[in-house]
Amino acid sequence: MAQQSLTFQQVKTVEQVNKITTALMMLEGVDSAEVGRHGADVDGRATRQTLINAIEKLKLGVKVS
Repeated sequence: MAQQSLTFQQVKTVEQVNKITTALMMLEGVDSAEVGRHGADVDGRATRQTLINAIEKLKLGVKVS
């Protein structure tokens, strides 16, 4: 199992954090995701690009790096 870290910009609300958490946890290959306003630590087999794509699909205006 691999761990990946993502950094966020422009996450301002708990609602955004919850939406990101749900989107990540719904992905195949994600075992766990710890999400906060400034980033996420994700365990599992999902690729980094898959994680970023899932967040971008939410159209929250969040920048992910």
